[in-house]
Amino acid sequence: MEVPSRPYRNTSSHYATEDDKYYFGDVYEPSRIRQVYERTSSKTPYLDYIDRLTDSGWSHLRYLADFMRVTTSPRAWRFLSRADIVERGSRIKAAMLVFRTSTIERYNITDLDNLNHTLQMKDTDHHDVIARLFVVEDLSRDLIEAFGSHLDLDPTFFSGHISDYFWYNTSDPWIELPDMDVVARQKSHFNVRYEQARYLETLRIFNKAREEAATFNVLRKVDRDGLWDPKHDVHSCDVGTVRSKMSFWVRPHKSQPSDPFIGILLVDPPITEGFPLWGGYNSLAPCPSMTDVSVVLRPVKRSVFEESIYWIERMSREEVSSIARDSRAMFLKPLSIACSEWILLVRYAQTRSSQLEWEIEDPHLRHRRHGLSRTLGKLHTWRRRFPIYRTIISEILDRVVRRDEFPGSTDNVLKSLEKDFQLLFWDLDELHNRAERMISVVTAVLSIEESQKALEQNRSLGRLTYLAALFVPLSFISSFFSMSEDVTKLSKTFWIYFAIALPVTLLALLATRYSHDLNVIWKKTVHRAGRRLTEDP
Repeated sequence: MEVPSRPYRNTSSHYATEDDKYYFGDVYEPSRIRQVYERTSSKTPYLDYIDRLTDSGWSHLRYLADFMRVTTSPRAWRFLSRADIVERGSRIKAAMLVFRTSTIERYNITDLDNLNHTLQMKDTDHHDVIARLFVVEDLSRDLIEAFGSHLDLDPTFFSGHISDYFWYNTSDPWIELPDMDVVARQKSHFNVRYEQARYLETLRIFNKAREEAATFNVLRKVDRDGLWDPKHDVHSCDVGTVRSKMSFWVRPHKSQPSDPFIGILLVDPPITEGFPLWGGYNSLAPCPSMTDVSVVLRPVKRSVFEESIYWIERMSREEVSSIARDSRAMFLKPLSIACSEWILLVRYAQTRSSQLEWEIEDPHLRHRRHGLSRTLGKLHTWRRRFPIYRTIISEILDRVVRRDEFPGSTDNVLKSLEKDFQLLFWDLDELHNRAERMISVVTAVLSIEESQKALEQNRSLGRLTYLAALFVPLSFISSFFSMSEDVTKLSKTFWIYFAIALPVTLLALLATRYSHDLNVIWKKTVHRAGRRLTEDP
């Protein structure tokens, strides 16, 4: 079936309703995409396998099956032509890293034939081979089909990588439910979420970054932090946080003890618009000695794909030999990249928190347009993010770093990063508490300012009352004396106007000034008179 081609943009909408142009059915009804898109069973054995699982109780895999049919976010199914689907479905960018005792060799994979040939030959050359790692950028139908059918992969490895949602509605078909710990310990794969911060000079560049993210097959979104005070930032500049994931899988069982480990690392395509915030994260290695002539100059930070391969290729012999004890050692460098991105984001959050505190303290900022109301809005945004970030770090600690039981492993190499992620968790916890305290302060300051405004308004109303008390008697007396038709007759009695008007005005002002006291005296007098009447026999 030919689907009409219309512009597609990844949106942040979570609502799945009939009037939504991105609607493709909710979780409680059969997949509309499966009904529309035909498939050939002989060419898609892995998709057929996922469909059988979907019909047999693993309903949460339906979103992955829809993804493979559309070969991008299923929400784009009405916006892609057949040519778009074919192009997206055939995308392949991968590399195979062969770990030998003394070297790490790289073989690029650029098309499906090359990938299938490489997968068919994966178990033929075992000479001096410790492990083989496939590093893959983005996902497509052909990639999932090839890896899944050749390696008999758990479909949840792919389903946990294709979307980036932080929260869900009750009808969303893209829900990702966490496994029970007893089930997760049996799996030989895991997903790691992290955030990349990019400096975007203008709103136009930010919009281009979002459009660039829409070209990915996996669903990724660029969140906008919002404009800040131009005293501290370039006018109209912004910082975008890119929701990102990396996923790692290793073959749980080897046919022979001498067989090499086989692993897969999934990473996201790069956002090229703008710049990495503050030039990007620090190097994963300490500075070399000035006398070390063997140092290879590191290129400018590129994609996560190239960065991961760059650092993996520079693993020491000890790190490579540790793969025999723990196959997750192949993932140590990419996980360090994710940790470094989190460190960068936390430092940025600390910077923004300090800036918000300064806005609260500076009276000039408070009296600008929007004032503290805008500051309060920024605080609420960060306060909402901090618990989400803290939950992600907690999941990484519990499900990845501290996971001692892993199929085929007798050691836990990733535990060397426990301290780094624990510090991130503590920093995020402190930032959340700091935001809560600042919100209390801002709310109190806003209440004080509103009280001051109300007091000033009352004073203004008081002045208006005095003016009314001044001019009302004058107006009354002048109206009273103007009832004569012959004004010349008033020449002899003109002084009477002032003789009457001034005392009456003075009396009115005094009555206005002491009206409250007079009211109190009157009530006391009436109360005493009433008591006397009741006491008299």
